[in-house]
Amino acid sequence: MNALPVGRDDVERAAELLAGRLHRTPTLSCRTLGPDTFLKAELLQRTGSFKPRGVLTKLASLTPEEKARGVIAASAGNHAAALAFGAALEGIDALVVMYQGASEVKLRATQGYGATIDLEATGPSDVFERLAELEQQTGRVLVHPFDDPLVVAGQGTVGLEILED
Repeated sequence: MNALPVGRDDVERAAELLAGRLHRTPTLSCRTLGPDTFLKAELLQRTGSFKPRGVLTKLASLTPEEKARGVIAASAGNHAAALAFGAALEGIDALVVMYQGASEVKLRATQGYGATIDLEATGPSDVFERLAELEQQTGRVLVHPFDDPLVVAGQGTVGLEILED
């Protein structure tokens, strides 16, 4: 994993890129958990999680040449659906590496947004090995689910919204 030097300025730039592209989800107080406890209802976000924030921020940074090569990621969950959604929105071909036995719900969601799914990995431990193999073979741009400063900055916009609310 890389050191991710992501600061507030990076998150604010990501928020500008995302303005009007995703839902502004509500921030709810939860006194049951404590007087200063707030919950961000990202289940109401496009694809049902905060993950499109990071994906769209990363995709916005790609050159036309990179977009033409397509994108690739490894995920058996929310990042898979977010990448498929974001790539469809941007007109980019997406390939998602998942493993045999991944959740049928996540598979359907990812396919529903238009991504191609590779299921050659036999289990979660094989996914990143398969990802590296396909990334090298295809020349696609990697959109890592957490080890990318642009993805982290985009996901950090949740925190800005909580502070604003």
